[in-house]
Amino acid sequence: MIEKMRKALDAAVDAIGGQPREGQIEMAEAVANALSDRHHLLVQAGTGTGKSLAYLVPALVHGKKVLVATATLALQRQLVERDLPKIKGALEKELGRELTFAVYKGVGNYLCLQKMNSAEADPDGEVLLEIGTLEKDAKRLRAWAETPGVSGDRDDAPDVDRRVWYANSVSGRECIGKDDCAYGSQCFAVNAKAKAQTADVVVTNHTLLAIEIVDSHPILPERDAVILDEAHEFMDRTTQAVTEELTAARVERAAKMAKKHLPGKASDAFAKAADNFAEALNDFAADVRNDPTKAGRLPELPAQLEAPIRKVKEASAAVIALINADSDVIDPDSMAERARVKGATNEVQQTATKMLKPSDHQVMWFEPTYSTLYLAPLSVSQVLRANLLTETPVIATSATLSVGKSFDAIAKSIGFVVNGSNDDDEDSEDEFEAGEIDPANVQMLDVGSPFDFANQGMLYLPKHIPEPGRDGPSKEALTELAELIDAAGGRTLALFSSWRGVEMADEYLRKVLAELEIPIITQKRGDSVGTLVERFAKDPKSILLGTISLWQGIDVPGPACTLVAIDRIPFPRPDEPVMSARAAEADAAGGSGFMQVSLPRAALLLAQGTGRLIRSIDDRGVVAILDSRIITKRYGSVLLNSMPPFWRTSDGAVIRESLKRLDKDYLEAGQ
Repeated sequence: MIEKMRKALDAAVDAIGGQPREGQIEMAEAVANALSDRHHLLVQAGTGTGKSLAYLVPALVHGKKVLVATATLALQRQLVERDLPKIKGALEKELGRELTFAVYKGVGNYLCLQKMNSAEADPDGEVLLEIGTLEKDAKRLRAWAETPGVSGDRDDAPDVDRRVWYANSVSGRECIGKDDCAYGSQCFAVNAKAKAQTADVVVTNHTLLAIEIVDSHPILPERDAVILDEAHEFMDRTTQAVTEELTAARVERAAKMAKKHLPGKASDAFAKAADNFAEALNDFAADVRNDPTKAGRLPELPAQLEAPIRKVKEASAAVIALINADSDVIDPDSMAERARVKGATNEVQQTATKMLKPSDHQVMWFEPTYSTLYLAPLSVSQVLRANLLTETPVIATSATLSVGKSFDAIAKSIGFVVNGSNDDDEDSEDEFEAGEIDPANVQMLDVGSPFDFANQGMLYLPKHIPEPGRDGPSKEALTELAELIDAAGGRTLALFSSWRGVEMADEYLRKVLAELEIPIITQKRGDSVGTLVERFAKDPKSILLGTISLWQGIDVPGPACTLVAIDRIPFPRPDEPVMSARAAEADAAGGSGFMQVSLPRAALLLAQGTGRLIRSIDDRGVVAILDSRIITKRYGSVLLNSMPPFWRTSDGAVIRESLKRLDKDYLEAGQ
């Protein structure tokens, strides 16, 4: 297998016009061994390794179906639109067989032809009638859907208002299924799934895989192995995927659907329960806004919400029972409408039931801005271990998996058994049946990076800046940032751990840099990250100010980004419900919530943020961390050992001179 894989990798590298890389070869061999020997693999592959080819080539050589799950849409697109098409022909010639690949997304990512062509609009469609300006978008979407050969995929569709998309799509729970739907043979989601069933490599997302694992219900094709790219995000994506949300809008939508398609006492009672719940939720939100101490984590369901939620649960259950008892409906459109009502109502009923009886292993909180009640699991490692790691080999990879040079934190969070211990139940003895894979049978590997970080980049650690407080960046930190930007001639990605920090920096920099020709691009809530990064990359003199969504996945090589500035160590906020609950649980068990939860999270995010600087072998620049705790606190060494090994200094004059020289070189080169 290894010799065959090496020849295939050489052919793939030639096909993309690349050069052999030691780290890529080492990773590809490790992946090939994991697939053939059926053991797990954690592999850290630094920027520039070419890790996509290092797992795609062994997966295709393997000859059995492999599922690749990514965290971001950008990487998913890169794999199916760039990487796989480029190497397909060369590998087919090398292996002597046809190779196939497909992307698989949730049902809601595809247009629903039944809903689009339904004679009567449901509550989603009625929104379009109420807002006339959306009519043009709706017509464009319909015209596209009727074009022969289109995919029905939201990513390929015309850019339309999200309300227009929702009015023409359904969730997996609201879909009636191919066999009972009048449009089953034409269904975009069904056709995409059919293609994925026969493909050698299926690319999907973390969320869909997580839902399948937690629900123990097959959504994705059967596979021989799973590859998790961007694996540092998998635990958080899994947690998000299974977090329950209850809002007035969700309950009211289900009630309206029930009243429209099942008029009568049951739907009237559901509508009344929805109204009462909305009123109670608004009153509770007002209380929280007036008394901030009530915000955040809830030790139990607030008394004022218990009765309204119980009524919602009972009324929704009655509607579902009515639907289940009515077997006379045979018209396909009516059946589809009933399926949507049942799906939406069932979701509300199940969420309400869980909210009324939360377990000790869950955390509940209320978010007042959008009046949303949440319920999330404290840990997902046990369910990942039971439903993922015992089923198939799992290859987890990322540029950042280790914390202080150790894989233990990330391994335990995903569910691997490390050093013979099991975080969830240290006294338990895991037993595995014949055919199952042992989650303790895992290889851990760091293949490094081909970049010479010590010569390509400098890490600036100023000592004179005071420790950050809760009120955003200090005056000293903002002054330092402005001086660095001035020296760099713009060319800066400034990363902040809060929106408050972004807004303060924007206000300050627009004043002090007003006389310089440095465009300031500032991220706003809801902005498209891709659009912001495109603007930043096009103008080398510009600076981009942003928060957490810009800390990872941003790839801007060359002169546009020679300075990455970070305002503070990105520890989880004390009022972040799930992280604080996990830390408290670790403390209660005799451990350290800070060392086991907060520090590993900060280290991985800091590694991601500092990794934005060097994106190619020609890149040069500076990472500046404007938080003196990284050199004054004992835990600073863990953070520093998790980052690329840049040359370090606390001498601001040396850093500013280096940035000025780099800016001059780029200007002389016309960049």
